[in-house]
Amino acid sequence: MAPQAQDITYYERLGVSRSADADSLRQAFRRLSKAVHPDTTRLPAQDAARQFRLLREAYEQLADPRRRRVYDAALRERDAIHQTVMPSLPVPHAIGQRRPLSGGEWLSLLLLLGSLLLCLLLGVGVAWSRGLELQVQPSWLVEEQTQLMDAQPGDSDGITSFSGHAAQPAFPAGT
Repeated sequence: MAPQAQDITYYERLGVSRSADADSLRQAFRRLSKAVHPDTTRLPAQDAARQFRLLREAYEQLADPRRRRVYDAALRERDAIHQTVMPSLPVPHAIGQRRPLSGGEWLSLLLLLGSLLLCLLLGVGVAWSRGLELQVQPSWLVEEQTQLMDAQPGDSDGITSFSGHAAQPAFPAGT
């Protein structure tokens, strides 16, 4: 969506900064007026006349020092109101832009990595000093494995229940 004519400042219309001097304003006006003048452009006559009128209005406002001071004061006031009413929002096209990491960011990453390694070493060191195994099997797995090893080869295909009795089929054979 293109900005409306009211939203564009005279500086933006001429393509100069707010600190531009009179020569810069004149050069910008001459360059742009050649591009949008109704006699030299390919734009429709009405559009070209309107754009040229807006461009001339901007140049006349900024070329006169007194009118420029009044305009700059009004512009500063508008910007101050705009900043207090609407906080600046992040620019959508800025998402995904990459930049190199700063020295402080590298330092914080290294400190984070160092603290993670220190925690890992402390955990392993404390476990080793207490004589604990680093890999422990859960108790339910140990019980299941001992029950399977205790099963006799001839007992109902070697399947035992948790109670230690041979498991019975749920449906009798031949049904």
